[in-house]
Amino acid sequence: MVETKGHLEIKNVTQIFNDGEKSVTALNDFSLDVQPGEFISFIGPSGCGKSTLLRIVSALDRPTSGKIILDGKEIVKPGKDIGMAFQQSNLFPWLSIEENIAFGLKARGEYKEHKQEVSDFIDVVGLKGFEKSFPYQVSGGMAQRASLARSLVGHPKVLLLDEPLGALDAFTRMTMQDEILRLWEKYKMTVLMVTHDVDEAIYLSDKVVVMSPRPAKVEKIIKIQKSRPRARSQDDFLLYRSEILKILHFGGEILEPEYTL
Repeated sequence: MVETKGHLEIKNVTQIFNDGEKSVTALNDFSLDVQPGEFISFIGPSGCGKSTLLRIVSALDRPTSGKIILDGKEIVKPGKDIGMAFQQSNLFPWLSIEENIAFGLKARGEYKEHKQEVSDFIDVVGLKGFEKSFPYQVSGGMAQRASLARSLVGHPKVLLLDEPLGALDAFTRMTMQDEILRLWEKYKMTVLMVTHDVDEAIYLSDKVVVMSPRPAKVEKIIKIQKSRPRARSQDDFLLYRSEILKILHFGGEILEPEYTL
């Protein structure tokens, strides 16, 4: 059994951007407690600070104030405990699939002791036989699988997904959603995902955090009380969808038609 770790505390995070003439507050005193092994999705208007939040959690950006705590220790710089995958696969075009997946291990000087894991993860994400291929030689879905493998090969406690499937067609996207769930269930890491797709958030997550327009705050946390796998057409799935859209002010209203005779 895989040991579960990854208790993440986002504490009073504020992020203010200054361009010399004006300042923009992306996040204002934002707090969230994420339990080990939880799958959390963030959904909200464009520009509300979702991606900014992930960059702060990963320590790619430092907040104006507040802190990120992982298993009792403050995160102050990027490290192997947090993996991240973006909307674009961001694979290095001059490296093979295998070399891309191994890149982080080599950068940290850990490749020799974890070399077998690179091969194992290539198999786990279904890329066996494409190890020597270059990114331009594989499909978008396969490139995203390689990106996920690269994020996971160091066994991070937390996986951050910033619209990782946004560039894929609908059918590939649904296939990759199942792939992400399979990897999450296998390795039991904590997952934070940014998405604009309400159905995707419901299908994948334990909880959906609905965020307000900038500066972002939590409008509501919706616990998805459905066992997996989830049927997208079931009534309870559609009820969750309706609730989230209503919070985002996209719920609409069903009116009785007016007839003129």
